[in-house]
Amino acid sequence: MPTGSSRGERAAYRPLEEYGAVGNLETVALIGRDGSVDWLPFPRVDSPSAFARLLDCELGGHLTVAPTRRFEATQAYVDRTNVLETHLSTPDGRATVTDFMPIPGETVPEDHRALYRRVTGEAGTVDLLTEFEPRLDYARTVPAVEHDEHGVTARGDGETVSLSSSLPFDVGDGAASASFTLSEDETRWFVLGYDRTIPNEPGEHEARLDATLDYWREWSHACPDGSCPVEGPWHDLAVRSDLLLRLLIQRETGTIAAAPTTSLPEEIGGSRNWDYRFNWIRDSAFTVQALAEMGHLAEAEDYFEACLSHCARMSPAEMQPVYGLSGRTDLDERTLDHLEGYRGSRPVRIGNEAASQRQLDVYGELVVGVHEAVHYGAGLLPDHWDLVRDVIEHVRDVWDEPDVGIWEVRGDPEQFVYSKVMCWAALDRGVKLVEETDVEGPVERWKEARARVHETVLDRGYDEALGSFVRSFGSDDELDAAVLRIPTVGFLPGDDDRMQGTVDAVLDRLTTEEGLVTRLEGDDGLPGEEGRFVVCSFWLVDALVAAGRVEEAESLFESVCTFAGPLGLLAEELDPGTGRQLGNFPQAFSQIGVLTGALSLAERDAAGRSDATAYPPTPASEQTPTAYPGLRPTTHDGGP
Repeated sequence: MPTGSSRGERAAYRPLEEYGAVGNLETVALIGRDGSVDWLPFPRVDSPSAFARLLDCELGGHLTVAPTRRFEATQAYVDRTNVLETHLSTPDGRATVTDFMPIPGETVPEDHRALYRRVTGEAGTVDLLTEFEPRLDYARTVPAVEHDEHGVTARGDGETVSLSSSLPFDVGDGAASASFTLSEDETRWFVLGYDRTIPNEPGEHEARLDATLDYWREWSHACPDGSCPVEGPWHDLAVRSDLLLRLLIQRETGTIAAAPTTSLPEEIGGSRNWDYRFNWIRDSAFTVQALAEMGHLAEAEDYFEACLSHCARMSPAEMQPVYGLSGRTDLDERTLDHLEGYRGSRPVRIGNEAASQRQLDVYGELVVGVHEAVHYGAGLLPDHWDLVRDVIEHVRDVWDEPDVGIWEVRGDPEQFVYSKVMCWAALDRGVKLVEETDVEGPVERWKEARARVHETVLDRGYDEALGSFVRSFGSDDELDAAVLRIPTVGFLPGDDDRMQGTVDAVLDRLTTEEGLVTRLEGDDGLPGEEGRFVVCSFWLVDALVAAGRVEEAESLFESVCTFAGPLGLLAEELDPGTGRQLGNFPQAFSQIGVLTGALSLAERDAAGRSDATAYPPTPASEQTPTAYPGLRPTTHDGGP
């Protein structure tokens, strides 16, 4: 056993790339290649968890369906859907577990919240075991598990989760299990219902699977007319990123969770573990472009309506960089000390202190996003221009003050260059909105401030000796990958010598041979190390394309996409030594990076790209199977 573990076998923690995600536009379940549901908050993604083995291999709880003998497994999504298949193979036969969550109000009634697991024999016979071990409220509650007419129900502290099946369960000790054998073409269903029991009706279950498949295929990006914004070798990976992004969009509010998980570490054994189940205003401009370009303008508009509505409840000076998914402002950060964390990485946190930070770049991201949305046809301005105008006026007053920046450093505020650039962008887009639409604002005043910000950034944020933009005013020899976005927001053209030098400096000092990029040089006020930030690699792709260095951009994009794993999903960071995924998973920012990178490359002349390597998610038949030891049947006290 590796040193430093407090309990449990470290082998019980699976690499993040061995998980798939399914959801119902309210919550997301992470399902391991070994057949185990190891993370599921209910009823919403920001709710306490029902299963959290991802954060504690012994105490967290899980719902597993797996062979009892040694087996090999692969995973793949049903094409153009968020329906996940786990293919299990033993010496005696093969079976497939199909996981999905119907969409309330779309494919099932509004109050129907459930995870469906269909297990089908494919060949031979397979002996399997299902283990139901719910641990409610982040494993602070071991519920009472009892039989009911459709299976078993777990009750604790006012919450219930029920597992329906036609099998007899062995029950006791806050858990239940059932053994069964599947022959070819034989099917068993397990349905996990929140706050309700789902009757055992296989025909109805099949109908809900068909309806869920139809829902995702109707929503997902397609190219029926032969034209496509992401045409090229990365099309399928971009579509998977698009589908993942939709999983994180809340159907009732339109807001987007940055990730469906909390406290997955940026360093194994480290303390950089954060709760990402909230809506960051910063993501706005990136999200609008990605959704709109992929043909989802309604979702882009709904997202911005929600963001602007949340921001409108307070003055621009009081605006938060991050809100709860329903607009909650109280995101106090707490620790769950009873959980050991993923692979012993403590603390496990819920809430996020970033909500109280001052991050000036957020204003720019918000106004740039509004301009993008209006450009794509969203009717946002009539209801929200007063707020947008007030934000721009606030930026004019505070742009020269320090903040903690895009990376949310937990040290002293600085004059971050990227924050200044985004203040410029807020003023610039304010001018454009007045000039391009029928809204009114003090354009001349904004133009004067825009010019001052531009001049100051070029004077104090660019280091002549280094030939690059730097982290902050006064940090002449520290780089920040965020300044790669300077051409994206129009502050300078990508082929400007100063940007070319910045790209070269990032390539030289922040980038590995595989294209993995360190976000920032210098102290960020936190102990320990971190991985390479995935989105920064895609910002480098965008900057290379803007500089006209398309071949370099293609090569880097291809290299980074190989880390996406068989399902095409990416965490926040990557370990440059092992290639393993780190941080919360899957990460909206990273998947948006895939989309914007693919869009940047697709916008360029396709000449010379015919030999590019395609990077779709890997079909299960072409994956290298992962071997698992199989489950050992157990008998609980108080059996049936």
